[in-house]
Amino acid sequence: GHVNSNAIAPTLFKKLPYDAVKDFASVTYVGYVPNVLTVHPSLPTKTVKDLIALAKSRAGELTCASSGTGSTQHLALEMFMTITGTKIIHVPYKGSGQAIVDLVAGQVQMNFDTMPPVLDHIRGNRLRALAVTTPKRAEQLPDVPTFVETGLKGFEMTNWYGVVAPAATPRDVVNKINADLNKALADPAVRKRLADVGTEIGGGTAESFDAFVKTEIVKYTKLVKAANVQLD
Repeated sequence: GHVNSNAIAPTLFKKLPYDAVKDFASVTYVGYVPNVLTVHPSLPTKTVKDLIALAKSRAGELTCASSGTGSTQHLALEMFMTITGTKIIHVPYKGSGQAIVDLVAGQVQMNFDTMPPVLDHIRGNRLRALAVTTPKRAEQLPDVPTFVETGLKGFEMTNWYGVVAPAATPRDVVNKINADLNKALADPAVRKRLADVGTEIGGGTAESFDAFVKTEIVKYTKLVKAANVQLD
């Protein structure tokens, strides 16, 4: 399971070949990859507060790249504009690759991409990181604040991953898989491997993951409706 297929897609598409809630049994929350708000260094913004002020003074002028309409990068922008009352131009690309190339080149001015593809650019000062969209600071960017820390209450969005099973899977089987996965997630070698690709470790019960997924669906339903994002 993934945030796109199990939480965002049900809010964007009227017809899906599955029901994200009824067709699956939540098993284990594996973890998440942070999204990072980065800006081109030419932008005179050192903080999120600076960016909000600049965006308000230049309403409809700043550009924000994403990997495509309806992606977490796009929806993070919509959440940012909704909470801050700003207007920024969304520039959708077909994937993150070219979006990041153009951001580094200064063709667009900001992005809410996942951390792995932008980390080297941040460390090389080719991009400036202003905040992460996660509940806590990212281990690989400990000096970059969360959006909540910058004063944007309720701004949390992650590229999360989890394991789901067919809805008819017996509860004892779900619990056994959950226990095995939690054991694996506690293994130092597994944790290092996941950390190396920018993943913050999850874990927990099947029930807590199920509640989380349902909360995510509610969150994205409200956001997509408020932002009037449409794909079909």
